[in-house]
Amino acid sequence: MRMSRMFLRTLRDDPADAEVPSHRLLVRAGYVRRVAPGIYSWLPLGLKVLAKVERIIREEMESIGSQEVRFPALLPREPYEVSGRWTDYGPNVFRLKDRKGNDMMLGPTHEEFFTLLVKDLYSSYKDLPLSLYQIQTKYRDEARPRAGILRGREFIMKDSYSFDIDDAGLDASYQAHREAYVRIFERLGFDYVIVKATSGAMGGSASEEFLAVSDTGEDTFVRSPGGYAANIEAVTTVAPDAIPYDNAPAAHAEQTPDTPTIETLVDHLNEKFPREDRPWAAGDTLKNVLVILRHPDGTREPVAIGVPGDREVDAKRLEAQVAPAEVEPFEEKDFAANPGLVKGYIGPAALGSESSTGIRYLTDPRVVDGTRWVTGANVQGSHVIDLVAGRDFTADGTIEAAEVRAGDEAPDGSGPLELARGIEMGHIFQLGRLYAEALGLKVLDENGKLVTVTMGSYGVGVSRAVAAVAEYAHDELGLVWPRELAPFDVHLVAAGKDEAVLAAAEGVYAELIGAGLEVLYDDRVGKVSPGVKFKDAELIGVPTIVVVGKGIVDGVVEVKDRSTGERTDVALADLVHAVSSQG
Repeated sequence: MRMSRMFLRTLRDDPADAEVPSHRLLVRAGYVRRVAPGIYSWLPLGLKVLAKVERIIREEMESIGSQEVRFPALLPREPYEVSGRWTDYGPNVFRLKDRKGNDMMLGPTHEEFFTLLVKDLYSSYKDLPLSLYQIQTKYRDEARPRAGILRGREFIMKDSYSFDIDDAGLDASYQAHREAYVRIFERLGFDYVIVKATSGAMGGSASEEFLAVSDTGEDTFVRSPGGYAANIEAVTTVAPDAIPYDNAPAAHAEQTPDTPTIETLVDHLNEKFPREDRPWAAGDTLKNVLVILRHPDGTREPVAIGVPGDREVDAKRLEAQVAPAEVEPFEEKDFAANPGLVKGYIGPAALGSESSTGIRYLTDPRVVDGTRWVTGANVQGSHVIDLVAGRDFTADGTIEAAEVRAGDEAPDGSGPLELARGIEMGHIFQLGRLYAEALGLKVLDENGKLVTVTMGSYGVGVSRAVAAVAEYAHDELGLVWPRELAPFDVHLVAAGKDEAVLAAAEGVYAELIGAGLEVLYDDRVGKVSPGVKFKDAELIGVPTIVVVGKGIVDGVVEVKDRSTGERTDVALADLVHAVSSQG
């Protein structure tokens, strides 16, 4: 490929909406181009990298016997109605009607259609186990598309599905996919971690995510010295044991004017109602946070979340717990609709399905029987002290919605947690029989009895992988692709305009191609200076840069390793060997 003919324009300035390195560099280097928020065109350089990611995935999927299929992106409503996800997806998908008025969807994922395909063609246990996969464009109407191709509304994903006769078969299929994913992500080259995850709208039981460790990642995960790892949504709280409260003092309401926040309340308590053992702290208070759950059918439900006052409600943890409902703020109109609530002084007495408000009340797992709290008295300017859980109030249930902090104990007792950030690159689920039951996927077992097939689901973000690699494979000059993913093996630069240099570069170009190497040849002449060519080579990020310049009179060219910056003068006769040995 010659740059004089290549469809490519590099940019010197960052795109205005770029937030992360991959977004900035993939646009500037001419790999992708924005069409609309969350929607990108892939240009020739980008497609070459994308194809190499797909090749790695195909090789590893085929190594475990998975077979490739391809479903349409435009899908009918009916299977989603049967599974319940036409409603559950809510506003997060693209819906449309055809000219006959039939409801259609741009596919966000394809569980239903894999299930129906196998149901249509297979009927016996002898046909199983089976694994099918596709690499397909998916569509989700992200509310906040960001970071270029890392979080878009149109993206390419590999999704595969296993079909087994029993749970033991599912375990084996799950493990085979897990091992294939380890090989895929090791070949992609970035630092990754496997974490416990929630299944969300997908359903199912066992669920793990593969996260590329990155400070720019949207996902927070935790890990402990003893090996526990989970995304923030899946972390479970180490709840204390219940406490006897037979001798606990009676709850008493006290005047606490002008204390609508935890900080002002704690200051007031320490001034007016000091403890003998220690000062009051935020963790002694019970904060009740009101939200609105908007369910997929459009109904709005007020819910109260009770958490210790030294912690905030984590939006992502809450959203994972209440999915497929969406979380909205509790606004002034909602307080107006619930006059039994006193803003800033809301307490358990006004909450719970059995209360006068009827608002469902869910508390943090730390709020166990016998724990004593300071919380709102539901009277303006008043709080209750020594309100005992289990004696003075009972919640409707518990919820894992409080923030997780560094230093919290790991649920398995393996030590204190540390927090880090990552990019979700893969997610594997043991779906079990959820979709098979809904869609009637049954086969005859060896005894001639109809049994429901059990399924697994396994996804990889293919287009996202390009960005995830770019997040770590760059420096201050531009991209630095690993060799297995680079769009070319060699970036050849003719650093001069005289005929001797250009003729020698043409000869080098032919020799490298003849050796089976993929070469991007910067043969541009005219107003393109050597300095511009060097900057483009560093920005584009091909792993080996070969410069044909003045040294050609002595039969020498310069070979630069893009990742290390090391430059070496190499004789023309040794060039192919020198370049090949870098790989």
